[in-house]
Amino acid sequence: MTYGCTRRAAGWARGILGSLVWFASVQVHAQLSSDAAQRDTPDQPERQSMDDAWWTGPLLAASASTLPRGHFLVEPYLYDVITYGAYDQQGRRAGTPHANNFGSQSYLLYGLVDRVSVGLIPRFGYQDPSQGSASTGVGVGDLSVQAQYRLTQFQEGHWLPTGSLVVAETLPTGRFDRLGAHPGDGFGMGAYTTTVSLYTQDYLWLSNGRILRTRLDVSYGFSDRVTLEGVSVYGTTAGFQGRASPGNSFTADWSLEYSVTSNWVLALDVFYIQSATTGLAGTYSNSDGVLASEIQLSSGASHSLGFAPAIEYNWNPRIGIIAGVRSIPFGRNTSISVTPVAALNMYL
Repeated sequence: MTYGCTRRAAGWARGILGSLVWFASVQVHAQLSSDAAQRDTPDQPERQSMDDAWWTGPLLAASASTLPRGHFLVEPYLYDVITYGAYDQQGRRAGTPHANNFGSQSYLLYGLVDRVSVGLIPRFGYQDPSQGSASTGVGVGDLSVQAQYRLTQFQEGHWLPTGSLVVAETLPTGRFDRLGAHPGDGFGMGAYTTTVSLYTQDYLWLSNGRILRTRLDVSYGFSDRVTLEGVSVYGTTAGFQGRASPGNSFTADWSLEYSVTSNWVLALDVFYIQSATTGLAGTYSNSDGVLASEIQLSSGASHSLGFAPAIEYNWNPRIGIIAGVRSIPFGRNTSISVTPVAALNMYL
């Protein structure tokens, strides 16, 4: 890594740390404001009630709350990942072929008991690169199953936020190798991936009496090895036999939601993703099956910093929509992308 890249990474780290410190200071200030708001002063704005604030949730940060027993949450997302550049391992920006990766990801959650929710997250996609062939059709991606246990519950007037522990397992249901002449049909990673997360959620009352809902989610994921043959999502081509070892990943997502009215909400996610190097090892054989070469490659570690502003409209406390854009403008060894996103949130 060059000195310049090290300096940029350190700057991002300081920025993230500063954001977390600011987040903590806002919480302390909001608690003091909450105590002051309870005094009967004529110039104090009326505090918005929690029943008056309706939410869909921001684009990215998941809720720390669990569903009441017997209730469902259905939230399908539609998006288009538009890539238009990349940062290499030295942090230098380079152009890459334009691509549109259309996809859907749906959260299907169920309240098993009041403190435990379980769910499925199916994925589908279609790739349309500017160079090379597009997908032959809409493909099935990897499926995730998850369980969420609520540790704490926010109560108005108290400092403790809602907190949950979440364990998810991603199953390799999507195609990832033996893609032949259609690499765009690869929508999976081929690995069993376990992700452990801690979600938190808090409510703050601003000086104008409106509610600012905050979330801070951190996750760590690790995957097993993947056996590969031929053309794959890991960049291998025809004649390859070997394996890939996906690197572990860390994600932090901090979000804000401002209740403008009962119906309208402004939202913002600030997220950081760090992934360890992915290893690739194996052999290439020619068309006659004769060993031609051996390879052992490493992708290098990567990280990215991004933002996702959005706007929500809620018809009532049970049904709402959200639309926004996820942007990844900074990173190392990662793609630069803009992703329009829309979702419908239904509490049943």
